[in-house]
Amino acid sequence: MSMHSAPGIRLLPNAITVLAMCAGLSAVQFALNGQLTGAIAAVAVAAVLDGLDGRIARMLDATSKMGAELDSLSDAMSFGVAPALTLYAWQLQDNRVGWVVSLIFAVCMVLRLARFNTLLDDAEQPPYAKEFFVGVPAPAAGLLGLLPIVLTAHFGYPGWWANQNVVMVWMVLVAALMVSRVPTLSLKTVKVPPRAAAPLLVLVALLAAGIIMFPLISLAIAMVIYLLHIPYAVYRHNWLAKHPEAWSAPPRERRAIRRRTQRRLGLRPPLRRSVAGAARRVRLPRRHSHPDGPRRSWRRLELRRSRNDGPRR
Repeated sequence: MSMHSAPGIRLLPNAITVLAMCAGLSAVQFALNGQLTGAIAAVAVAAVLDGLDGRIARMLDATSKMGAELDSLSDAMSFGVAPALTLYAWQLQDNRVGWVVSLIFAVCMVLRLARFNTLLDDAEQPPYAKEFFVGVPAPAAGLLGLLPIVLTAHFGYPGWWANQNVVMVWMVLVAALMVSRVPTLSLKTVKVPPRAAAPLLVLVALLAAGIIMFPLISLAIAMVIYLLHIPYAVYRHNWLAKHPEAWSAPPRERRAIRRRTQRRLGLRPPLRRSVAGAARRVRLPRRHSHPDGPRRSWRRLELRRSRNDGPRR
């Protein structure tokens, strides 16, 4: 029974990967027909399917070498070749430099995936490395590359963001982020404290409502927020590299280690704890205080007699 069911189980994740590749390449056909919204939706569907195939393969215990290679090939086509050809067919057809930039974008995506596959077999990485990607991952890079098209489809006209030079510079910047060593957070390993779970779920619901009602501008805002998180990811990566004691610690202990480090460096004032019901001592100013400072006592200087002193004889 299990021998007959094994091939079918292995086929499901690979079928999803092939569907993701077909969806990504369909973006080029939509761009050639001038359907910008369809091109964006095709790459977005490819990103969703790309996130599902690996998880389904692990749930069904159907991971294989062929599936990993097919997933890399699908990512290269869906998020490297497809966005590059989409941008070229949309705005760069009459520019020779535009074709060069499109090639750079696709080649950087392939190099990024090749490096990702080699890092999977690297046993010398520290434990905290699994919390980060090296560079911008493939689905995020593919959607970031299409940001000029997203803005044009939302506003209904090609603004300054659709200028050929702006589009080419943007593609080069995204390609550089793909092959860079800049750490970015891996959402699969992000953990939040229990008290923050409810607010984050509310934000997720608001994001889903925004995508349903205003899909294009919500996608653009999500991509901008993703770019803004990179400085925090760099800070967190550098902090973990300097604190080995926090590598295997749970989130609560990590926050405690970070607070102790900040106090040691003088970046955070120490917490003052008070006993419940205890009155705080308040220092009141002296009565008849002199504006220029504390007045000296005449008695202490022996220049004035005290009342108890009798008359001098």
